[in-house]
Amino acid sequence: MGHKKLIRFQAIETFPNVLQHPENMKGNWGDFFKNSNPIVLELACGKGEYSVNLGREDKGRNFIGIDIKGNRIYNGAKIALQEKLDNVAFMRTQIDHLTNYFAPGEVSEIWIIFPDPFLRSSRAKNRLTHPRFLNLYQQVLKPGANINLKTDSKELYDFTLETIAEQGCTIHQNLEDIYGKDLAKGPLAIQTFYEKMHLAEGRKIYFLSFTLPEGRIKLPERFLKHEQTIDRG
Repeated sequence: MGHKKLIRFQAIETFPNVLQHPENMKGNWGDFFKNSNPIVLELACGKGEYSVNLGREDKGRNFIGIDIKGNRIYNGAKIALQEKLDNVAFMRTQIDHLTNYFAPGEVSEIWIIFPDPFLRSSRAKNRLTHPRFLNLYQQVLKPGANINLKTDSKELYDFTLETIAEQGCTIHQNLEDIYGKDLAKGPLAIQTFYEKMHLAEGRKIYFLSFTLPEGRIKLPERFLKHEQTIDRG
């Protein structure tokens, strides 16, 4: 581990707004934030730009950035502390452990910002809009809650469209080029470090906002050769 990373890992251990693999949080986030405001998650949050900016703009909701890489979380957590954003926190853990930390219906919205698209078909199960993840989200989201995906990957965008169609999800927004069509308004105007790089390279940015169906998320036939069932935890 590099010296800079080591310093950051040591620092976040002292940050009151960073939890690392915490215990007994399920159903108890109101105690942590000292309010009963809705909870919004930013998954694979990286440097936490969305969590911080959303927290700045909306003090009536609590935002939690989740990532396994503590040296990245450090950036957003430090800014949130400096600006005294009490409604912004970060958790270091694996995303597929969400049900260990949130009770059914405890989450009101999810943002997925420029996640790894895992382009190899053999790694499709790692995509954050794969049915196995949608199944996890369904267990912690309020019914009718939005899931928002922002990506520069046409492959992930197309995969997500196919997946949510198979699951019977409801699409609320489907934007194929938010900057080219001057649609970057409100939260969509927030630009992460990587997004700025993608835009400088002339890439299109895609956005999908959708809600999950009332029925159980199922594993489509095309994935059965890799996985037979989805474990509901």
